[in-house]
Amino acid sequence: MEKKIGFIGLGNMGLPMAKNLIAAGYHLKVYNRTQGREKELDTSAITACKSPAEAAKNVQVVITMLSDDAAVKQVTAGEDGILQTLQKGGIHISMSTLSPDISKELSALHKAAGSTYITSPVFGRPEAAAAKKLWICVSGNEEAKAAVKPILECLGQGVIDFGEGAGNANVVKVIGNFMLFASVEMMAEAFRLAEDHGLDRVTVADFFGSTLFNAPVYQNYGRLIAERKYEPVKFKARLGYKDLSLAHALARETGTPMPAADVARNRLHTAVENGWGDKDCVEAFDRGVREDKSSS
Repeated sequence: MEKKIGFIGLGNMGLPMAKNLIAAGYHLKVYNRTQGREKELDTSAITACKSPAEAAKNVQVVITMLSDDAAVKQVTAGEDGILQTLQKGGIHISMSTLSPDISKELSALHKAAGSTYITSPVFGRPEAAAAKKLWICVSGNEEAKAAVKPILECLGQGVIDFGEGAGNANVVKVIGNFMLFASVEMMAEAFRLAEDHGLDRVTVADFFGSTLFNAPVYQNYGRLIAERKYEPVKFKARLGYKDLSLAHALARETGTPMPAADVARNRLHTAVENGWGDKDCVEAFDRGVREDKSSS
């Protein structure tokens, strides 16, 4: 695999991922809708591009790390999209949190163009991305997955394969984010209850994070909630609401009851409606629980 790849999307997650690829010796052809983010990268290791099509030209692999279905579809199939220039046999690695349906659609478009689309969403916040501690899910064509595995291994601590279905890894990512947000809601409620009974919320969070709930979600998110550390914003509430809406849609497809998902989704919907959509999702949950308290 050649050491030049396209990279589209230099947001909170994409930027540290791009830095790790550069550190691993890759030259990146980068495109970001908001110009200027590329200045945070080693300029000798990048080529700044003016369109997704330019970023995908003359490379075997292009990575997208974008916010939602519409953004990925636009940079892939739009007028200046990846499909305009990605070479025959090229591979598009989509690392965003998307619906399985859009992955199936884009996979078909790539196949028709002679290229391959694989799905590879990640678990971890920006600090995990910077530390190469992401957990990376992948699904799609077996040969393409094998070809890009060295690239993915530069970005995380593990690459887990979920088969050939284009949308399989998307389903896993949506399920995982539902579980994460349900846990955040639970912790926000629990720490408020502890506080209301005169206990120090940070002490309670530390106890549970080191005993019964000795896992990164409860340790890391638990401390953020307990200490009310909302800045800098790492994951916006409106994006969390998008993710839980994907879970809601998947559940409706199969008639799967998910009452806990509805609680978490409603919490973030309220946050967005109240103008907190660009606040961190942790603040949205904790603030929502506090406002429930004040109005009860």
